Amino acid sequence: MRQFNEDTLTAAVVSRLKETKDKRLREIMTAAVKHLHAFAREVHLTEEEWFEGIKFLTAVGQKCDDKRQEFILLSDVLGLSMMVVALNHKTSPGATEATVLGPFFAHGAKEYGYGADLRERATMKGEDVWVSGRVLSVDGKPIPNATLDIWQAKADGVYDVQEANSEFELRGRVKANAKGEYAFKTYKPKFYGVPTDGPVGDLLRAMNRHPMRPAHMHAIVSAPGYQQVITHVFVEGDPYLDSDAVFAVKDSLIGKYTKVNSPEEAKKLGMPNPFVKLSWDFHLSPAGKAKAKSRKAIAPSDAVA
Repeated sequence: MRQFNEDTLTAAVVSRLKETKDKRLREIMTAAVKHLHAFAREVHLTEEEWFEGIKFLTAVGQKCDDKRQEFILLSDVLGLSMMVVALNHKTSPGATEATVLGPFFAHGAKEYGYGADLRERATMKGEDVWVSGRVLSVDGKPIPNATLDIWQAKADGVYDVQEANSEFELRGRVKANAKGEYAFKTYKPKFYGVPTDGPVGDLLRAMNRHPMRPAHMHAIVSAPGYQQVITHVFVEGDPYLDSDAVFAVKDSLIGKYTKVNSPEEAKKLGMPNPFVKLSWDFHLSPAGKAKAKSRKAIAPSDAVA
């Protein structure tokens, strides 16, 4: 067939995929072509608009480097990242809910034991927090020696990997003890804006959307025999809980940070007085018990930087 028009072109493109040996690739590309063509027809896409889109995606790619993943940020602000999480992580009853990985995970964080001080490399102080809890199975049994990859933004809302002279601040791999208990010292997270100095920032401004994320701590919790969970712990009362720029908030992931004014307790925990305390338990599902097809687990060596 040579004579293509808006009524025949989609079927012609799809027909040329029929010899694709990878069945999953054929399925994905067939759907992608159909949806892309339908989108162009629905909005009656002009050549000028199409080229602006090409320029935008080119700029997104040019903004990426070994510390900045603008495509993940684009996926996040369009809600695609959370859609993929929702499709692939149907939470078992009682298990901690999953949310987005985000673009600022980093390899090589220091390993810590119970009571670790993640503030040790911090160049900017914040409100001191003692975070403690347990890693449990969905039926409440302690999971010994689980690993918690923890990271968060600094007090100014910037992650360590976003700065040239900053490395592994408020970031670490915390090991739970034989009773499934973990604890570490950090600073209370604050709300911040996603990076807006690139094409995704331009898009947010064009859509008249704010770039703010509610205060949160990231965690990847894993243990042999259990499903890994990639999640957040948000701060109760944060003004952006209902308008997170990346749509990642879930009610079950909102933690209560409590002010403590007790010299005795502060001395016992090695904290200044007063300080803030967060008690938070993570619950993991047994491996192989997911209710839906799950993506490959992201181990620290596999995760996106």
